[in-house]
Amino acid sequence: MGQFLLVDSRKLDGFEGLHQAVHGSHVDVMQLGRGRLRGTLSHIGIGDFSLSIGAFNVGMRTQRTSSDDKLIIGMLLAAEQRVAHWSFDMQLNDVLVIPPLLEHDGVFHGGSAYAAMRFDLGEVAMLFGGEARLSDPVTWRSRGHFRADRETGAFASRRLVRIMSHLRDNKYGLTPSTADFWKRSIVECMAANVMSALPPDDNGWLPSARRLIRRVEEYLGEAGTRPVHVSEVCAALGVSRRTLHRAFQEVFGLGPVSFLRHKRLCAVHSILHESAPGSTTVAAVAMEQGFYELGRFSQYYLAMFGERPSQTLGVATRRTARDDIATA
Repeated sequence: MGQFLLVDSRKLDGFEGLHQAVHGSHVDVMQLGRGRLRGTLSHIGIGDFSLSIGAFNVGMRTQRTSSDDKLIIGMLLAAEQRVAHWSFDMQLNDVLVIPPLLEHDGVFHGGSAYAAMRFDLGEVAMLFGGEARLSDPVTWRSRGHFRADRETGAFASRRLVRIMSHLRDNKYGLTPSTADFWKRSIVECMAANVMSALPPDDNGWLPSARRLIRRVEEYLGEAGTRPVHVSEVCAALGVSRRTLHRAFQEVFGLGPVSFLRHKRLCAVHSILHESAPGSTTVAAVAMEQGFYELGRFSQYYLAMFGERPSQTLGVATRRTARDDIATA
């Protein structure tokens, strides 16, 4: 799968498979519900960062010892009955924080599905950059429960599952820069639910919008053609997502996420335009630029450029060949 992407996906046939419910961390489990446990468990590893998504059909008790020095942040994706972690009753898409070296106790009273990411606490400042309340490691040293906004939570949950699905099926591996992009994309799904549970932060200052946009574009210029996630921009420039959004709306009339998507579409167009047919594929270039849903990517591309990606591939090469023939 490539140096920066490890994939493990399996079907569960018995509760023992859930001992590895979180990649790299042993979990003690006991089946509570009656019947044969069935389910699925998938892990994505990007360096020391991992995302696990599991689903099972009967009630379970889970316990984790305090020997793990990694931070685990989980999200409840589905639940047939009550789910409780410590004293927290979980609702759909709620986020749970399990700090390093802390014992954990959870009870799933029926079939459920969850997502969990695991990484070093030292990565918090980088992955949650731009949001002061989230980028401070102290925030994550205590167990916590964040109630998801219904609309935001549902969108984040669907997006997280799609990211897992497409990375799991990715045949091209990841480069260092795209690995960073995908880690940030996964973290953002969890962060969106955490932020929606926190009180608004209106204390941030808004510098001149155009001056801030210039700084963003200078940063993007230094990044070259690699995909850049909006959280990376926030961390590098020391601004919040809200401040960045207001600046982009004032200058361009669209948010930073849409702006960065347009920029990545332009990068794909340029790469395809200059590539010889047979030297690459649309799927490979799209994944390299952070597009994991190829159907939606094609829609964006067609709407943006008035042609399909396959029509762009090799245009410059074909034009040169025609010019050579015409001048021969």
